[in-house]
Amino acid sequence: MSEVEKILLISLGHPELVLGGSPVVCQELFDELRTRAGVECTMLAAVDRDAGDVHQPKAGITGFDGRDGVYLLHQTDHDYWLHRNNEPLLVDRFIALLRAIEPDVVHFHHFMSIGLDLIGTVRRILPSCRILFTFHEFAAICAADGHMVRRTDRSLCDRASPVRCHQCLPDRQPDEFLIRKMWLERHLSHVDRFTCPSRFMIEPYVNWGIPRDRISHVTNGQRSRVVRPMLTPPDGPRNRFGFFGLLHDDKGVTVLLRAVSLLRETGFTQFRIDINGGGIQHASAPVRREIETFQEAERLLPAAERIVSFNGAYSLDQIQSRMARVDWTIVPSVWWEIFGLVISEAWMFGRPVICSNVGGMAERVTHEVDGLHFEMGDPASLAATIRRACTEDGLWQRLHAAVPAPPSRAEMADGFLALYEAA
Repeated sequence: MSEVEKILLISLGHPELVLGGSPVVCQELFDELRTRAGVECTMLAAVDRDAGDVHQPKAGITGFDGRDGVYLLHQTDHDYWLHRNNEPLLVDRFIALLRAIEPDVVHFHHFMSIGLDLIGTVRRILPSCRILFTFHEFAAICAADGHMVRRTDRSLCDRASPVRCHQCLPDRQPDEFLIRKMWLERHLSHVDRFTCPSRFMIEPYVNWGIPRDRISHVTNGQRSRVVRPMLTPPDGPRNRFGFFGLLHDDKGVTVLLRAVSLLRETGFTQFRIDINGGGIQHASAPVRREIETFQEAERLLPAAERIVSFNGAYSLDQIQSRMARVDWTIVPSVWWEIFGLVISEAWMFGRPVICSNVGGMAERVTHEVDGLHFEMGDPASLAATIRRACTEDGLWQRLHAAVPAPPSRAEMADGFLALYEAA
């Protein structure tokens, strides 16, 4: 490594402007690297019209409200099929930024809204620069939202093929998926090292075509959000549950609400659920309708009969106050959920996690050791787990005592710095 290692992080959005885990992870890495001796770090965050007034479509690249070392890439004409930039001015401004910074390492945290072609641009302008790419979901493999969930029946998908992908996206012909993959492979060939935040992600990407010796696991890390001592939970049953996240289809909110309805129908009502999160506008029409219908029915009940509270969106600074109201965190996602930052957030406050038994959730939460699994997408299985959590003596205490410390952002930065040097 050189005396001062210059690192450019490129993010899908900035966490103050875009909801999602990958912007938060990139920001945490940026903040940690800025504390390291011998490292000079810059962050470029792609934004589009969803960023509101901050988005300046004719600006190309700008600073971000005086934040040191942070720039915004103002996306105007992104091709979301091939993830290509169709605005030459944007590429020219990116080249100017590269030449001004002259980074030793460029670390991409996505290509959506950024553009695959910028990877090749880095290689062309800075031939000796080391390029890393972190997969935060399966967007390279899966053109249908990057979640590898079949649109035909909402089952989990374990591989891509032109015919299978055409079944999910019938407006695209099989040969278009082949061309898309060739385009992706061409640009990703410029990457020196790939990383995934969960180990289970490596095999699907190797099967898709990423060389096994160029892909590694580096955990996501966060700073602690514990800002004051936590009070001891009150004596009695541990019957307060919390959901944290976006209210869209793959987060499984409807599975949780159906589990509540099943328990209510059997007469078991001695528990409470807090729904923390927004973004319902991103849900499909049927899922949005089901959530809003449940919410309205709950609102019309007498206060003493309500089980579910919808608390709305929250900022990272509000996590502690929201976590203090619950004993358990439920992660009912109906996709692979490649890491689940909410699991780390629950662990910060000693909350055992109840989660679907697949993907990154099952990899991180050990069933019957520090949390509980239930059958993904099965309201009856979740209902039985909620009842057990409320009624089994000593269960919460046993699992709570085994909750691990979540990965820190320092641990994450150490992992990446080792890869930057190895690349």
